[in-house]
Amino acid sequence: MHQSIRFSLICWGVFLGFLLNSQSLSAQAVYDQPERDFDDPGTASQPRFLVSAGSEEAAMVSPNTLPLRRLTLFSSGLGFFEHHGQITGAAVITLPFKAVEVNDVLKSLVIGDPASSPAVVYPSEQTLSRTLKSLSIDLSQYSGIAAILDSLKGTEIQVHTPVSIQGRILGVEYRSSGAAQTRSRGEEPYLSLYTGQGIRVISLEEISSFAFQDPRIQTDLNRALDLIMNSRNVDTRNLQIQLPGEGSREVSLSYVIPAPVWKVSYRLDVSPDMALLQGWAIVDNDSDTDWNNLTLALVSSRPVSFIQNLYPPYHLTRPVLPLAIPGIAQAKTYDSGWGDPRAGYAEEERAEAPALLASPQPLRREKARILDADAVPESNRALTGAALETPEGQVRGEQFEFTLPKPVSLARQQSTMLPLVEAPVEAVKTLVFSGVKALQGGPVHPSLSAELTNTTGIPLPPGPITVYDGGTYGGDGLFEFFPEQEKRLISYGDELAVTGYVSQRYSRGISTVTVQQGIMRITRKLIYETQYTWKNASGTAKRLILEHPITRDTILTEPASFDTRTDTLYRFVQTLPPAEEVSSTVTEEQALVEQITLTQLSLPSFISYTRNEAIPEPVRSALQQGIELKQAADAARQVLANLNTQRERLIAEQDRIRRNLEAAGNETQQGQEYLKRLLAQDEAIDRLYSRLEEAEKTAQDAQTAYDTYIGSLNL
Repeated sequence: MHQSIRFSLICWGVFLGFLLNSQSLSAQAVYDQPERDFDDPGTASQPRFLVSAGSEEAAMVSPNTLPLRRLTLFSSGLGFFEHHGQITGAAVITLPFKAVEVNDVLKSLVIGDPASSPAVVYPSEQTLSRTLKSLSIDLSQYSGIAAILDSLKGTEIQVHTPVSIQGRILGVEYRSSGAAQTRSRGEEPYLSLYTGQGIRVISLEEISSFAFQDPRIQTDLNRALDLIMNSRNVDTRNLQIQLPGEGSREVSLSYVIPAPVWKVSYRLDVSPDMALLQGWAIVDNDSDTDWNNLTLALVSSRPVSFIQNLYPPYHLTRPVLPLAIPGIAQAKTYDSGWGDPRAGYAEEERAEAPALLASPQPLRREKARILDADAVPESNRALTGAALETPEGQVRGEQFEFTLPKPVSLARQQSTMLPLVEAPVEAVKTLVFSGVKALQGGPVHPSLSAELTNTTGIPLPPGPITVYDGGTYGGDGLFEFFPEQEKRLISYGDELAVTGYVSQRYSRGISTVTVQQGIMRITRKLIYETQYTWKNASGTAKRLILEHPITRDTILTEPASFDTRTDTLYRFVQTLPPAEEVSSTVTEEQALVEQITLTQLSLPSFISYTRNEAIPEPVRSALQQGIELKQAADAARQVLANLNTQRERLIAEQDRIRRNLEAAGNETQQGQEYLKRLLAQDEAIDRLYSRLEEAEKTAQDAQTAYDTYIGSLNL
């Protein structure tokens, strides 16, 4: 019997442990109201609304009181959900959302109730854990019956062994069992009770049941178990919208949450009679709720969107400041101020502001034209132009919105394709030859392409496009966002009958040379020449667009102009005759300016410029005369340098003789010889000083003549 009692206690402990360990206690919603419904929490993509209504005590009404009326899906991965419905009296609306979406809801929720001032109540992430810890019996960190009983010291309890024993808990201790080990550490838990007959120590294995005598503990135990049971869905968070108004009224709720990106796929028939473009929108309902007769709008845009952690509580750490005790005031100084340097421009800026802020012209709101099926022969067309009922397009702020003409119903976890646009477009079949690809080496085939002009009357979202040509599949293409009236190239295959080759040549030369105020500027011209050759092996003429990569910092010289260009490409239109070879050359020039200070040039560099025949003759002649003056100045400086060297050598020799004289003495014969030599050195130094003065003047005059000549050149 003891084994069966122990088994029942262990089972109950495992059950509680499973409930607690199956969730994160630090991130749960609070479910402390028994009247709330937890059986079907719904989903965040379309929350099920639970509305309690009434004058004072709210009674449950149908969840469809505020059904989803309109859904706007954005190409940026967001959904704008709008609910409308009629309610009477005060109401409490429960919105279940996924945990990852609560931040977006708190950031975007809008409530429309003309008869009340609404409030939003929701549990924080730590609610469940904190609520469990606040109860008189704490199940937040469940670790077994023994631990719970030990935490309730002093509580009155009635134990059945099966003999009934009533007392107050002193605690739980573990003792070694004499029998076989039943725990990993060979110890058994024993409950110590203080009873009217003294202290009783009872093994937990002997207890068949027990009950707390304090009704508050019994109530808290039931509440804790209810909280744990009701929080099984750990991914759901409930927001309560409290509407304390009176009377019958229309109420609306709207919010933005993540939603699957709606996609677009196009079909293009490039039959020679008339090109037809057909587009379909692909919409996914990945929620667990059906969409029933709602207005669906699709928006093509790229809004700024982000997530901010508004849901979890956030606490700031405050600094600790010293006591505000009056002390001695600090001495301080102030810098001098001046007026606003922009004040003089204020009127001018205000005058220009209206022009700068002028609103752009609105996009045309004309609906995409419906193709007349009888206008094009059926045998030449893959798309029959069945007059699909396409959405109405309109500008919403800075975005463009497609609104489906009829209500949409879509079951949960289902996707659908809806017609988006069907209209004739201007299309010209052409070949596109990539110069970038050709420059990588080897022969290249141009791409089969169509040059489209968006004449549908609406901007087209980006997407893949399947091309049909001659009533059959031609290939697949892709285009980015396609504004109204803009031209785009769509490539969908290779033209194997046309082969292209490319060769490049690079040359450089001097374009102009000028000399002003001693500065010579040489403008060099770098020439990039690219020759394209195509061989058209077919029996029909081909229209070809050459895409030539723009060489950085160059200008186009041949051809004289281009047909169109992008930031990186020139586009030239060519005609390839049948069964012929055609060549075309693209020439670009780059100017490089070299600036030289002539007075800083060495003589060999100077001479090299005079011998460069690419430099004009007048400039070379002027430089030649400058060389002669520079040579004279250099020679004068050399003479001066030689004299200075000679003077330094004489001074050094004089110092040596003076030291010898001091050593030998003036009265000795050797000293007399040193004295004569010292006097001779003085006379030589005096004569050298006069030559130095003359050499310095000569060098200065020669340098002045050179500098004056170079500075006066104007060529």
